[in-house]
Amino acid sequence: MKINDAQLALVDKQIKRILASGNYYSKVYQKAGITGVSSPEDFLKIPFTDKADLRNAYPLGIQAVPDEEVVRIHSSSGTTGKPVIIPYTAKDVDDWATMFARCYEIAGITKKDRIQITPGYGLWTAGIGFQVGCEKLGAMAIPMGPGNTDKQLQMMIDLESTVICATSSYALLLAEEINRRGLKDKIKLKKGVIGSERWSEAKRKYIGEALGIELYDIYGLTEIYGPGIGINCLGEYGMHIFDDYLYTEIIDPQTGEVLPDGEEGEIVITTLVKEGAPLIRFRTHDLSRILPGECRCGRKYPRLDIIKGRSDDMFKVHGVNMFPSQVEEILGMVDGVSSEYKIDIAHDDANNRDIIMVTVEAEGRVDFNATGETIRQLFKSRLNVTPKVAVIALNTLPRSEKKTRRVFDHREE
Repeated sequence: MKINDAQLALVDKQIKRILASGNYYSKVYQKAGITGVSSPEDFLKIPFTDKADLRNAYPLGIQAVPDEEVVRIHSSSGTTGKPVIIPYTAKDVDDWATMFARCYEIAGITKKDRIQITPGYGLWTAGIGFQVGCEKLGAMAIPMGPGNTDKQLQMMIDLESTVICATSSYALLLAEEINRRGLKDKIKLKKGVIGSERWSEAKRKYIGEALGIELYDIYGLTEIYGPGIGINCLGEYGMHIFDDYLYTEIIDPQTGEVLPDGEEGEIVITTLVKEGAPLIRFRTHDLSRILPGECRCGRKYPRLDIIKGRSDDMFKVHGVNMFPSQVEEILGMVDGVSSEYKIDIAHDDANNRDIIMVTVEAEGRVDFNATGETIRQLFKSRLNVTPKVAVIALNTLPRSEKKTRRVFDHREE
């Protein structure tokens, strides 16, 4: 998907705004001799940027407008180092709301819907993103935020919520609680808008069937507005990305080579009109591919496939590179196993070798020992790694209201 003339003109304008601002990236571009772009070849000369640059510019080194134009900041969690702080102008907030409202519309959500918002509010972009999109659409927002499952279910029933917005982990928790309490006939949910973490097909199927709803994947990240920059349409896995606001590339994570449509690699995003913190060729580390051709729904927006994982989610055991998505694919092949799992990796000093422990949940109707052996053999045949496997009862692993951490590498502790 080559950058078009309209997008090039917007990138050129962004570069000139950055250079005039004197911010962190202005110095990067001055050093590289970049003054603007007038062709796709010029665009490809612009260096990639990533989260490490944003941390180096902490706290507001990437701000490209005067303070009086900044109306809000958002931030990443900062769990792996300094947090990333992103300033927004009033136009940025409105543009974000417009994209998010488009997402709701693509999902068939209207102003007649009642949208229960469970992601967190505050510095995190999640809750407020779902909120501004809902208000732009004109639907009723029920701004619950995370936690207090009893209250969530009470409001869901009493207010007859028709849409649930959540992480997949919290959607799973709610689905399990609704099933456990026998509340399915009392809820009026029709659709679920799920974001912030990738989720397996097994989890998707369980949540959809347990709640009796259509499910939609929403995409976004703090550095690029937040959630709401793309969503799939009914019956399609590809997420439409709004190319009047963003230009998307797929690159080889190792070489940086731009890959043709259809090939899987790392998503790189350029913000075309963002004012507060414009980012050009930002490496997201999310792995996907641009789906070639037009969508059957008739919309012209380009599409990304479901996020397969992150290039920095990879973990290595016995010299083998593995991703959580591969683990989820294996577990999805085993009868009676739930979508929840935990992986612990440690080093056995006495024998000088790494150990991988896979803990999974299974239904009581299956033989736990036989299930564990099946999983062990699948790992061995498909990944060339033989783990220790613990099979435990359903609902034993902890559930989370936010993103769920599933891989624990004790070798790094």
